[in-house]
Amino acid sequence: QRQLVQSGGGMVQVGDSLSLSCTASGRNSGNLMMGWFRQRPGKEREFVAGVELSNGLTAYRDSVKGRFTVSGDYGNNGIYLQMNNLKVEDTAVYYCAAGTGGVTSATKAYSYWGQGTQVTVSA
Repeated sequence: QRQLVQSGGGMVQVGDSLSLSCTASGRNSGNLMMGWFRQRPGKEREFVAGVELSNGLTAYRDSVKGRFTVSGDYGNNGIYLQMNNLKVEDTAVYYCAAGTGGVTSATKAYSYWGQGTQVTVSA
């Protein structure tokens, strides 16, 4: 069983930056991919960004491209999200997740989930 531990998040103002970190326990057999999802108030959980740890291949949802940067650390089974120029609509609970195979936005591809962390952006 793989456990994911998140850190980061908090409350900022529009235009500010925040970073999130997450590490996964257990072995990496070489095909671990990790992602960030978020759930905004009253909305379904949505994919934000993801990375394949073996090769650094990344994917983003359109609304965060150019503002968010995702990166992975193969040695630590880690995923990081640098969020710049934050907007009110980025307010959500952010979850990291892990799965195997190619990076994808499909929730069902992720078998393990972090505990979630609140990001609040105020005007």
